[in-house]
Parts: sequence; C-alpha cells; structure tokens
Amino acid sequence: MPRPTVAQLAYGLCTVILSTLAMLLLSQTGSGPAIAVIAVVALALGVLVAMTVPAPKASPATARQASAERNEREPVAP
Repeated sequence: MPRPTVAQLAYGLCTVILSTLAMLLLSQTGSGPAIAVIAVVALALGVLVAMTVPAPKASPATARQASAERNEREPVAP
C-alpha cells in the first residue's frame, strides 16, 4: 500500500479540523458522548478525503527509467 503524500495528509487534516469545528458550532452540544460522536465522524470524513485525493502519477521519464531498471535485472534467456 503506498504511503500518503503531503497533500493527502494536509487535505485530511484540514477536513478533520474544519468539519469538527463546523459540527460543534452547528449542533451546539455540550455533552461528552455527542462530542465523541462528532469527533469520530470528523475523523472518518478526514480519512475519506485523504484517500480520495488523487496520488501524483509517475512522470514518463521516471516510468521509462523504472522500466529500464527492470529490464536490466531480468535474466536473458539463451
């Protein structure tokens, strides 16, 4: 599984913070269980956003280099 990029982490973090703040302000709740539910929902939303941000694609030069390295490592059949 590929590691998340900095952009994915930033989008997820901003989503968690802003959605938590918005839900707390809109619900005007003060009870512990309600705050816990809001925090869990915001965290799930942040993970969803972070995983749906498209990962950068390899440039054509990088893809060619990786292909060349793979060809060099493969044994040649007689």
